Amino acid sequence: MSNLIFDITSDKYQTLSESERYLLEYIYRNMEHIPTMSIVKLSEEANVSTATIVRLMKKIGHEGFTSFKYNMKDKLKTSDNIEAIDEIDMNIKQAIKKNEVEVLNTIQMLNTGTIEDAIQKIYDAEKVYIFARGFSEMIANEMTIKLQITGKNCEMHDDPNIIRVISRKLKEKELAIFISLNGETEELVEAAKNLKIKSISTITLTAGVDSTLAKLSEITFLGYKGAHSFFPDYEVRSRLPLQVIARIILDAYVIRRV
Repeated sequence: MSNLIFDITSDKYQTLSESERYLLEYIYRNMEHIPTMSIVKLSEEANVSTATIVRLMKKIGHEGFTSFKYNMKDKLKTSDNIEAIDEIDMNIKQAIKKNEVEVLNTIQMLNTGTIEDAIQKIYDAEKVYIFARGFSEMIANEMTIKLQITGKNCEMHDDPNIIRVISRKLKEKELAIFISLNGETEELVEAAKNLKIKSISTITLTAGVDSTLAKLSEITFLGYKGAHSFFPDYEVRSRLPLQVIARIILDAYVIRRV
């Protein structure tokens, strides 16, 4: 067995558990494949848990499996492995860049005057209703909890039928907040129309620039949505822009209350 990655004659080797020694031997036997494996793939192939892999990596002097693979890339110097890791590295950088662009562009699109108007609306409202569907519900739930913590009378709804019914019952001094990525969710649009007829104040967080919700809402916050999705076959696009807007509004609201 080579000492390329770990000196098996060292005292540290004796501290390894039986499963960790087995994993280390597996890695030695399959050295040429390791740089292209994910931690999950290695776990499946070696029949050990990912926790065992992480523990072993730390014991042999690495922060994690990824740092171990990069170290192997430098030592093995085989073109196939290097190209595979470089490709993975580039893809990860693209993912980071995508999120960075969405956040920065969203922040640039925000207007402090509009934020002031929104937090004043929230402050003056006797009760705040937050409506959202799908993955936007997580953002709505966070906003609801944080507003409740500040003492604001606030509730969140995600059931389409309840949203329709409640939108017909809102009172003059109450406020509705819509959270929708595309701004075209049917029940939210219907609710916005009901509220517009009654001249009830509405705030919308969306990435749909020309969406129906954006046009119906009294105050609209637009987030930047990148064109590329890592889940092209499913409607699970990132809500990061909306989350950024929501958190800025909440932070600003707390600041103004102090």
